[in-house]
Amino acid sequence: MIVNIITLGCSKNLVDSEHLLSQFRASGYRVMHDEQEANADLVIINTCGFILDAKEESVDTIMHYIGEKKEGRIQKLFVMGCLSERYRDDLRAELPEVDGFFGVWEMARILEEAGSSLDSRLLTERLITTPSHYAYLKVSEGCNRTCAFCAIPGIRGKQQSISIDQLVTESRNLVKGGVKELILIAQDLTNYGIDIYQRRALADLLRELISIDGLEWIRLHYAYPTGFPEEVIELMATEEKICNYMDIPIQHVNDQVLSDMGRGHDREKLERLLNLFREKVPDVALRTTVLTGFPGESDEAFKELLDFISEFRFDRLGVFPYSHEDDTPAHRLFKDEIPEKIKHKRAEAVMETQQDISLQLNEARIGKTFKVLIDREEEEYYIGRTQYDSPEVDNEVMVPNDKKLVIGDFYQVSITEAAEFDLFGIVI
Repeated sequence: MIVNIITLGCSKNLVDSEHLLSQFRASGYRVMHDEQEANADLVIINTCGFILDAKEESVDTIMHYIGEKKEGRIQKLFVMGCLSERYRDDLRAELPEVDGFFGVWEMARILEEAGSSLDSRLLTERLITTPSHYAYLKVSEGCNRTCAFCAIPGIRGKQQSISIDQLVTESRNLVKGGVKELILIAQDLTNYGIDIYQRRALADLLRELISIDGLEWIRLHYAYPTGFPEEVIELMATEEKICNYMDIPIQHVNDQVLSDMGRGHDREKLERLLNLFREKVPDVALRTTVLTGFPGESDEAFKELLDFISEFRFDRLGVFPYSHEDDTPAHRLFKDEIPEKIKHKRAEAVMETQQDISLQLNEARIGKTFKVLIDREEEEYYIGRTQYDSPEVDNEVMVPNDKKLVIGDFYQVSITEAAEFDLFGIVI
């Protein structure tokens, strides 16, 4: 039998799909991932239900495969993940053509409904769908924070960390398969381990991962500013395997907006942490995410955010216009009073500012040499990344393909040109 899993949304969803693919393959299925037009006995759509755009994409994808089922190109259709967890009853009523809806914790039930069963011996094994030299490592599920705008705690529940032993076993398996870069992900990396070890144990996990032979880069994503374990910064400063890179979404800097968001810190505490990173790791690349148009964000509050971005000069930055999601504290407490046009206009202003900053930072790298991991080849270039860049969301390094390079290998690259979000260089 053929099973095709379609993954939408974030890298945490991707890890879930990879675990499920491994289980199906061990049961004798032929497995595919994101094969849009392929015939299959079973298609499983792993949905995102975080914000409006993601929900619309998930529904559109479900409708597409309902059409494929009606045309006889697939036999069964399952829907899993965040959208299914959040709106299961509504979806079941509206889309009877779907053969099963499953939440975010129901891998065993999915396998059973497909005629297979969960093999607990495979819980640390995955069939990775990224290029073979890097993989995401999900270290925990859920979140204990109460950010007013966020629906994730209601979808995925309280934080549940995965044990260090299990993560190390999974990581060793990935490295044996050729992975050289691990990207640690969680809804809240800061609180990793607090539920099972009664302390923040990210530093302990990193010390174990560092010891794995063949693993060259460890990258950290999605840390919460409040309570970040400072010993991790010390490790980053001294351990070569830990990339000088930190993804730490700040969302805002105005004290009133931060309070309304339920972030648990003010601007002063936030700045202290960000400056500590730059003090202890001078060449650290700080990536962040901000939110525009949260209820009550005045013109003055937005200007404060924009001025801070201009002054602090984040190396990498993403922005989202606020989405007024039901089942969130913000939906209950505030009116969605800022027009969509204003939300998006503010988001555009943020990205225009960041574009100028990124160009200036990239131009400062011309003439310097960096260790670059080659991800793929496209037309006239090999595409790679430095330790300061995560795949798909950050800058890339373009290297002419006039000489043969090996995808998945590291090279020393001298930077010759720069654009807003790309560097150009030659192997030396």
